[in-house]
Amino acid sequence: MITGDLKKKVDKLWLEFWQGGISNPLVVIEQITFLMFARMLDINESRDEKRASRTGQTFKRRFNETEQQLRWSRLKHIEDADELMNIVRDQVFKHFREHASDISFGDYMKDARLAIDKPSLLVKAVEMVSDLPLEVGDSKGDLYEYLLSKLSTAGINGQFRTPRHIIKLMVLLMRVEPHEKVVDPSCGTAGFLVGTLEELKQRYTSPDGVIEEELINDKGQRVVDKNYTGDLLDQEQWQHIRTQMFHGFDFDSTMLRIAAMNLYMHGAEDPDIHYQDSLAQSFAERFPTSEKDAFDVVLANPPFKGTLDEDTINPPILRMVKTKKTELLFLAQILRMMKSGGRSATVVPQGVLFGASNAHKQVRKLLIENNQLEAVINLPSGVFKPYAGVATAILVFTKGGETDHVWFYNVQDDGFTLDDKRSAKYLDELGNTIDFAGDLPKVVDGYHNRDKSIANTEANDRSQQSFWVSKDELAENNYDLSFNQYYQEPYIEPTYDDPKVILKNLSELENQIQAEIKELESLL
Repeated sequence: MITGDLKKKVDKLWLEFWQGGISNPLVVIEQITFLMFARMLDINESRDEKRASRTGQTFKRRFNETEQQLRWSRLKHIEDADELMNIVRDQVFKHFREHASDISFGDYMKDARLAIDKPSLLVKAVEMVSDLPLEVGDSKGDLYEYLLSKLSTAGINGQFRTPRHIIKLMVLLMRVEPHEKVVDPSCGTAGFLVGTLEELKQRYTSPDGVIEEELINDKGQRVVDKNYTGDLLDQEQWQHIRTQMFHGFDFDSTMLRIAAMNLYMHGAEDPDIHYQDSLAQSFAERFPTSEKDAFDVVLANPPFKGTLDEDTINPPILRMVKTKKTELLFLAQILRMMKSGGRSATVVPQGVLFGASNAHKQVRKLLIENNQLEAVINLPSGVFKPYAGVATAILVFTKGGETDHVWFYNVQDDGFTLDDKRSAKYLDELGNTIDFAGDLPKVVDGYHNRDKSIANTEANDRSQQSFWVSKDELAENNYDLSFNQYYQEPYIEPTYDDPKVILKNLSELENQIQAEIKELESLL
């Protein structure tokens, strides 16, 4: 949990960057992240040194004897601003590239550069980062989430960030296991991947493995912050999580660096993050082992940017669905990327659910006839406000087999107001926001406990928020997946007063009218 004082420091530094001529929020986050990364390298080096001195075990050093001056503990004590600028710009960033040369960090650190041109701004940034509690628990993860939240208040770049509670919903629906491989084909800042890692650690932490820390919140109240250590995971599972579990693709190099370091800050030391358009022909050429039959779980909120040039699209996708629309192409590519039996939770615009074009019908038929469409979760149209009012839904599906029934759920309350402010509707006893509330816990519980045996019984009440629809009925309706197509308004039997009561009320009303008429006459 990030405290009010810490938020003020971050906000102040953000303003310093803005006044220093760096107004792009992605660049601000990237530069702060580089400095946090530099400090984390030193923190981890110091921890390994202490561990080695106690146990006598050796470790792979991050700083050799000639690089000790690049450690954060040395940098923060440099008083000359110009000297600090020269060392950070010319030596620290070079060290980043060399340190990352043997892991996938190298792909997105090779062109990393210091964008801070003013030595005075760099001094202030180093001072602020030195004050951040990066050593304690997962405060670095919470801090990073606060930095990323700046994207949603920074104009058009807010499109990159899926709301955290929607990410949590989709992650909880998937329940990724420690041995599985997870991918986001349009990963952005890696919100889905980080959310998966955090949920996994929480689920695999024993009561004794929870580290509790008392903090002061924004209102000056004492609260307990919980850090889940994942102590129930064995070494083999941890090795898989750190180096093989998480995969992501995006075609924005700045986003890739932020995604990679976001994962690093949360404990995934060597995530597989690459610069790549997942719909392009080059995907199969550059990443043949990732482009097809590769992943157990796909979590995605792909960009819906309209249409693409057919010549640039990977041909196997076009053989699955003949279209130029990205929302349909991504669904086809996600199916290709999944292993047989793999599963996905993917955000789509609701036009995908009922679109009348041949391509729309083709994709829906593909999901239902050749795969298992598990659920359609209808989201309120304001979920992505203030930057997009488009209505969306989450499709949950498994690759292979075929569908017999689909579970529908209509989310009416996601825990926040549906206006542009998106204010929290639910608070705890201390007045803090409950960020996973409303219908969302009900969706997770309903999905994991759904009972298909009631699908053809009276218990399948279509006047409720959730119900089942058979494949045959879907096929009869051109595979329409819109909730309202199958929802039945509850019948409310009208009630009427007794005729004697009605006549009595009419008589009293007539007397009242006559009395008011006489009163008007007297005035005349």
